[in-house]
Amino acid sequence: MREIVIDTETTGLDPKDGHRIVEVGAIELVERVPSGRQIHLYVNPGRPVPPEAEKVHGLSDAFLEDKPRFHEVADRLLDFIGNSPLVAHNAIFDWRFLSFELEQAGRESLEFARMIDTVEMARKILPGAKHSLDALCQRFGIDLSRRVHHGALLDAELLAAVYVELTGGRQMGLDLALDQKDGPARAARPFRPARRFAVPEAERQAHAAFVAAIPNALWARLAPDAP
Repeated sequence: MREIVIDTETTGLDPKDGHRIVEVGAIELVERVPSGRQIHLYVNPGRPVPPEAEKVHGLSDAFLEDKPRFHEVADRLLDFIGNSPLVAHNAIFDWRFLSFELEQAGRESLEFARMIDTVEMARKILPGAKHSLDALCQRFGIDLSRRVHHGALLDAELLAAVYVELTGGRQMGLDLALDQKDGPARAARPFRPARRFAVPEAERQAHAAFVAAIPNALWARLAPDAP
């Protein structure tokens, strides 16, 4: 199963107010495991970036000035995401902006039915908890040290790790390790020696009689003294 985890950074909260995308990041998951394929695009929004938005993502007018417009990279993005489901945090936000930009570029908008919203998932799985990306990363032990600003590709990587946890998590190896650098640390459990239980003699004899009565028992044929 192929899924795309996607995130956008924008100049504001609503494309109807004239705001545009300035960054898109997306990574590919195959069977809930990152495949290594990704796409990262900076976009010239064709309008000034408000100071409050720049404080969030750190992308200035000067940085974005020589970047392509969205219609110039739309086909690259569409080729990457294909027809796969799109995983996003507060999916309605990213869907509105992506659909608006695609329509402005003369492409078909995205169907909202293909969006998977991790905020809605978290609300159902973790009722009463905080559902921001930061809060979920902290809950699942996902490293946030690189997140100085919001960044589309970094946030997509973090969200992919959160999504895996929300869908059941996974053991990174076959050794069932208790503490792994590739996943949330799990507290080591103290070793408990095997416990011995006394079996009453009557029950021991009843069990032996039951086993002896089983016809053509495999263990009887393989026993050293079997005929």
